[in-house]
Amino acid sequence: MTARAADRARYDRATAHLDAPLAIVDLDAFDANADDLVRRAGGKPVRVASKSVRCRALLERVLAKDGFAGIMSFTLAESLWLARSGFDDVLLAYPSADRAGYAELAADPKLAAAVTVMVDDPAQLRLIDEARDGGREVIRVCLELDTSLKLLGGRVRVGARRSPLHSPAQVADMARVVARRPGFKVVGIMAYEGHVAGVGDAVAGRPLRSRAVRLMQATARRELAERRGEVVRAVRAVVPDLEFVNGGGTGSVQHTAAEDAVTEIGAGSGLYVPRLFDNYTSFSGRPAALFAQPVVRRPGVGVVTVLGGGYPASGAAGPDRLPVPYLPEGLKYDPQEGPGEVQTPLLGSPADDLLIGDKVWFRHAKAGELCERFETLHLIEGDAVTGTVPTYRGEGRTFL
Repeated sequence: MTARAADRARYDRATAHLDAPLAIVDLDAFDANADDLVRRAGGKPVRVASKSVRCRALLERVLAKDGFAGIMSFTLAESLWLARSGFDDVLLAYPSADRAGYAELAADPKLAAAVTVMVDDPAQLRLIDEARDGGREVIRVCLELDTSLKLLGGRVRVGARRSPLHSPAQVADMARVVARRPGFKVVGIMAYEGHVAGVGDAVAGRPLRSRAVRLMQATARRELAERRGEVVRAVRAVVPDLEFVNGGGTGSVQHTAAEDAVTEIGAGSGLYVPRLFDNYTSFSGRPAALFAQPVVRRPGVGVVTVLGGGYPASGAAGPDRLPVPYLPEGLKYDPQEGPGEVQTPLLGSPADDLLIGDKVWFRHAKAGELCERFETLHLIEGDAVTGTVPTYRGEGRTFL
């Protein structure tokens, strides 16, 4: 029996009393992945990206481990909710226009001490001030550095379009703007190199593209390491008591941690290890989060149909954004249909061994987005469900 077949047997035994659709987290794999992130971070704390987890119980579990410290959140409403739930170090990784949220933040000393917001434009500061509604708490601010690689004098750009702050001078100027404005304090810098941390460099069947990605990433790492160091020195000249410099992501942990300027690593997807992380040479993890759909039809030889399953991930649309049939091994989509909203036909010889009501296990393309489809996660240890915990959705929280 292969390791994957053994996992399927365990998951089927553990959930035999549960009807699909359902989602699970294999805690043995989850914990092993957490340990691997800490190992690769080389002694620097890992800040957990809540976007990639979306379950308070699992955020608490990983933050109880040595080597993890703080949360990187994705909306202001989520940040405030987490802070009110007892998480005392929440970095909002994206700018917000949530005026009601800013009013709440500025009026509450506990929230203002726990939550750090992201800015990269003076207009964002004006929006926060206009939203204060009498609240006078000092707002903790993090500045975001654009990590994109610019070539040929800027005519070629590689990387996500995030912050407008690219050069050390631009980030330092923004730090001065914040420092001169009452009611704000710069406490950190964040720089997420998504083109390094979030792009696979070993795509099956595409050796030339994979080699080009590796060359690009090596160039990008060198350029960013030098520029990030210059940025931190420039900002510290304005803000000597800077608390943290956050960088990295699951795919670049060890590379980013090697930079002296970086004080902490951001990562989250590496806990669940979705299918997009199958294409990396920098690390390998264990799939920890899966979902199961029930077989509801047997249209013919070598074909079964499962209920639902059309859960595409965000990003540029393409086959790599689709969930992948994982267990039993050997199933694939009908290219004429793909995964559907209500039903999904699956092809392959393993289909002939599946009965009505059997489970087919899938891996989502990305990590936390799976939790937007399910209200609970069944926690598996060995071949038993040892707990069931709510996702954000299960707690009535759908932030985006």
